[in-house]
Amino acid sequence: MRPVSWSAARPLHRVRTVLGVVLVIAAVAFAVYMLLARHDSPAALPTDTTTRPGSTASADVPPSPAPTSSELAPIATTTDEVIFVTEVAHALFEWDTTGPYTLADHKGRLLAVADPSGVDSPGLVADLDGYLPSKQAWDFLADYETRQWIAIADVVVPDQWADAVAGAGDDVAPGMTALTVTGVRHRAGVWESSPASDAFDVAFTAVVACEPAFPRCYLLRLSRLDEPLR
Repeated sequence: MRPVSWSAARPLHRVRTVLGVVLVIAAVAFAVYMLLARHDSPAALPTDTTTRPGSTASADVPPSPAPTSSELAPIATTTDEVIFVTEVAHALFEWDTTGPYTLADHKGRLLAVADPSGVDSPGLVADLDGYLPSKQAWDFLADYETRQWIAIADVVVPDQWADAVAGAGDDVAPGMTALTVTGVRHRAGVWESSPASDAFDVAFTAVVACEPAFPRCYLLRLSRLDEPLR
């Protein structure tokens, strides 16, 4: 898909300059969560998850929002950056290891809305490693029937973005913006034949390009998880 005329004067690859100013991006190793908490081995998991601080009784866990169609629904085609980033957040955090969709399906859903010029796509691939499980972690979590979803609290343009734009000048293309998402990540599964669940606060920033850069919104890069612009 071809961007509109401004790109001839300010190629989208200049986005990289801005990203260097506003985000510290690196490939982040996914911390393997043993079912629903940060532990290094199944033996370290407490057996009484209902009394553990931060845990949620299984009856209070909402159902997994996994789609029922044969294919994952694509991220919405929209020119509204808030709607788009909300969709991205759900795509990042909502998965079910017992469902019909693979880890590659979830990653492909996000890469389908990556920078269409391809310049920032390798960076986005690295960013996703900080959000989605590795294949090994996915298989491990599947043994515990783990599923995850997010309850979004807010999606806003962070104050730091205005500072970044002022500092970067012409390197910020029209239609390019950053939005910070805050919410609660929920996990549920089965531990020792009993339902278990947990919840963690999460925050991240997505850098996107919408109109007039493109006739729809695309995802350029992601901050490190829990290190958003504020």
